[in-house]
Amino acid sequence: MFKFRFPHKPNAKTKLARRVFFVRKRTLAIPAGLAAVCALCLITTLPSYVSAASTQRQLPIYCVQREDKVCSLTFDAAWGNEDTQQLIDILGRYHVKATFFVVGDWVEKYPESVKALSDAGHEVMSHSDTHAHFNALSAQEIVADLTTVGEKIAAVTGKTPTLFRPPFGEYDDHVIATVRGMGIEPIQWDVDSLDWKDYDAATITKRVTEGVQPGSIILFHNAALHTPEALPGILEYLLGEGYQVVPVSQLILPGTCGTDYTIDHTGRQMPAE
Repeated sequence: MFKFRFPHKPNAKTKLARRVFFVRKRTLAIPAGLAAVCALCLITTLPSYVSAASTQRQLPIYCVQREDKVCSLTFDAAWGNEDTQQLIDILGRYHVKATFFVVGDWVEKYPESVKALSDAGHEVMSHSDTHAHFNALSAQEIVADLTTVGEKIAAVTGKTPTLFRPPFGEYDDHVIATVRGMGIEPIQWDVDSLDWKDYDAATITKRVTEGVQPGSIILFHNAALHTPEALPGILEYLLGEGYQVVPVSQLILPGTCGTDYTIDHTGRQMPAE
């Protein structure tokens, strides 16, 4: 039976479905006197927030600058629930705690699995309420969405999520600024297993083991066909190479972006100078 999956890096069909805006430059013939008046009005009434356009682009955390061998495993849960307990059991055998980013709709469908994840010591964090395209939402809509999913998670786990992974991996400056303004840290990844493409276990394992480095955040999904098969070998490799695998909240640097830490152009979080 065909199962619809939500890729984080959209394929061609998804891209074609998105709204694309083009800005066309037009030359307007404005008398010199009128142009001067308009320019003066613009200068005196220009909102202060417009100056933010010239600032550095705001990014989520893709990975962390770490000297020690430590990394995080993350799982996005937005659709099925076939293997959640199996993932819990595998991680438990290796005494590894991971971070699960869950969608509010998934929480409503599978509250027992959300509780099982939390009871096993795994982090249950936010992946939005309905897996919407956040770039198309207003700041108010983003706040409402994350508040809703946060309340759903807290109702089951007793803990309000402090981390957020944007659906489809999509974001822009207003998304990141709004999320951080809520005191929530947006999280991406620097190692993508691409398990949602139903690659075999060997391919998933190769992608992870060749891409991991100190401070990496690794992306998996629950309900991916071959992830449970690949996970034991990946964990054995990481632990054998001396990696400590911790939840994301223990990997990232605490504090305020721009004050306590900075994020470079690749999304690497590092201590502020």
